[in-house]
Amino acid sequence: MMVFTQFTEQAEVTNWPVRIGLVAITFALIALALWGMRKGWQHRAARQSDIPSPAEAPPANFVEVGSGAGLFIGTAVAGDWSNRIVVHDLGVRSRAHYAFGQAGVWIDRVGAQSLFIPRAAIAGIRVDRGTAGTVRAKDSVIVVSWQLGDRLLDTGFRADDSTDHVALLDGLMTSFGSGAP
Repeated sequence: MMVFTQFTEQAEVTNWPVRIGLVAITFALIALALWGMRKGWQHRAARQSDIPSPAEAPPANFVEVGSGAGLFIGTAVAGDWSNRIVVHDLGVRSRAHYAFGQAGVWIDRVGAQSLFIPRAAIAGIRVDRGTAGTVRAKDSVIVVSWQLGDRLLDTGFRADDSTDHVALLDGLMTSFGSGAP
């Protein structure tokens, strides 16, 4: 058995300025991409500035019929799941607690503006693959279609576990049906 005792020496870096320049260019490209994404978000918010702010809390006489916890996926223009609404934190994905009653649906969000969807604004309830640029498994997102100002929106929510998901969907369908109230 032959044992190699000699190791080859690695070449030294002799051109430090070029290497430092390449690293600087890489960081500059990353910063440029992040800046472009931020400007795009700001321009989208400016285009959506006509959308009124939704109610942040249910009315004082709100009687809760069902509730649970889950993930608020986001809000998009109805029928265009990739056109996310960014104003009023409606496009921000967050943990949330939901509650619904005959008056409407309340989504109390962690780290973002909460919202209340009144019964009169609800146009339909359905399950879908996703909304607001997010794609999930088949029928894993509960989508509430509702009117805010003059825009029809789709808001997606996913309960933490499948039992809560089915209970939320059944409760919403019983309370609001699949069409307008």
